Amino acid sequence: MRPSERLAGTPAVRRDGHWWLVTPTGTISASDPVFTGELDRFAADMAAADRAVANLRTERTAAGGDQR
Repeated sequence: MRPSERLAGTPAVRRDGHWWLVTPTGTISASDPVFTGELDRFAADMAAADRAVANLRTERTAAGGDQR
């Protein structure tokens, strides 16, 4: 995850190692360790899924074309 990035269309944003909930009316720090732990796990799962998709695309391209 980049230094400041919204998590998969949610209001959760991680900045400088801290989770924040961002809305049009304001921002609040997410400090509950159980909640932030779930956000960390979700972010890790999303990153793993992104890597898996990138690997599949690379394999497909190497195998002879972009087949959808």
